[in-house]
Amino acid sequence: MRKTKIICTIGPVSSSYEALEQLARAGMNVVRLNMSHGEHEACAKVIKAVRTLNRKLHHPIAVLIDTQGPEIRTGDLSNELDLKTGDVISVVARGVEDVEASSIQINYEDLIHDVSVGDKITVDNGLINLEVLSKEERVMQCRVVDGGVLKSKRHVNLPGIRVNLPAITEKDRRDIAFAVEQEVDFIALSFVRSADDIAELKQLLGSKADKIKIIAKIEDQEGVNNLDAIVTASDGVMVARGDLGVEINFELLPQVQRQIVAACAVQGKRVIVATHMLESMISSPMPTRAEVTDVANAVYEEVDAIMLSGETTIGKYPFKCVEVLDRIARTIEPSPGLAFTDKLQLGNNKQEIALAAVKLAESIHAAAIVVPTRRGLMANLVANCHPRKPIICAFTNDSRTRRHLVLTRNVLSYRINFSSDPEKTLANAARIMLSRQEFSLDDKVVVISDALSGAGIEAIQIRTLRDWDPAKVESDSQQ
Repeated sequence: MRKTKIICTIGPVSSSYEALEQLARAGMNVVRLNMSHGEHEACAKVIKAVRTLNRKLHHPIAVLIDTQGPEIRTGDLSNELDLKTGDVISVVARGVEDVEASSIQINYEDLIHDVSVGDKITVDNGLINLEVLSKEERVMQCRVVDGGVLKSKRHVNLPGIRVNLPAITEKDRRDIAFAVEQEVDFIALSFVRSADDIAELKQLLGSKADKIKIIAKIEDQEGVNNLDAIVTASDGVMVARGDLGVEINFELLPQVQRQIVAACAVQGKRVIVATHMLESMISSPMPTRAEVTDVANAVYEEVDAIMLSGETTIGKYPFKCVEVLDRIARTIEPSPGLAFTDKLQLGNNKQEIALAAVKLAESIHAAAIVVPTRRGLMANLVANCHPRKPIICAFTNDSRTRRHLVLTRNVLSYRINFSSDPEKTLANAARIMLSRQEFSLDDKVVVISDALSGAGIEAIQIRTLRDWDPAKVESDSQQ
């Protein structure tokens, strides 16, 4: 079993039912729909296809919607601008009329007020860089530091500058309402700068706040500065290295990635590493050696998931990209990682019980830790302890909980109907486990459940799969 989960962004080359099935067979665990490019009608078709596909698969595919966030972009150009290094060019904010055709327009009205002379403006994900030379009331002059061909509606970053934009835009609100309507499993909120942004999203979700897990995307220095509070407020964090690598000095990016991964490990939150994992494979059938090492480092850090973007939306080899991630993860995972488990917060009694179960399982070389769970809490607490060998087998009677657990590292999740007799529930769980090649009748397992004690208190037991006789249990489970 591969412990590290794989997220695939869906686009033109991967949105058909056939392509989604092929991605799933290759190893995809979560579908990502990027609302910066996706229309509701097209996204709804993908979600419907995933729901249909889940009725065929042994393990479900979860759905994550990624908000566009407060993006700043250049305006429309009648002709591309060929910017030469050293050129001086006019830059104007949206709303300014009668500007030269050769000027760069940016759709941020407070641009002139927010930037200062000497500040840097980065365009097209760092490919073009400008330095502010002077400012007037309506226009500023900038020197081209790194030139290139500028096309319409290119992404703009203002590194180190606190922009006066809402955390959740009107477009985001419409997309969030769509996500609720479609009953998606995760919402990734772009450009999270403080815990207040997460609170605003939870308020928008209202009664659905406990049904949809929130992933905070860290994409600028302000988000990094408020990291601990953001981790506390959210269900997980995405290291969104595209914008983050432009907003901070690139040489700091590996250090910040490790800082975010460690913060999530300490608080027991899910963490995703994203962007440029296999960028060269958009056009090449083989990854670069540096990309292989980059993916391996994320696996060494024992992150919950690694994510593909352009590789599976517009790339020539979307299925091969998933296979490459799968091969790298399976190869690296047996090696000792950097799980930061020695820093895990243990003030929670349930977390301490989960850690005791993990230590017991490792000491007896158990094949699995079996966790019956309704909301997924105990399964996540066990996963927070990063067990070295035992697989975490979570059994829930709630389909959405099962899909939420798809994102959690080292967890196999199944939906079964819970019986009033815990032994029957566990026998059904054993039957499902024995259908997999990883397990045999004589395997030891550690079971942790609040149903075993009969008093609503978590109890830990050592069992073997032979203790139950799955062949004699009339299963009402649903895989």
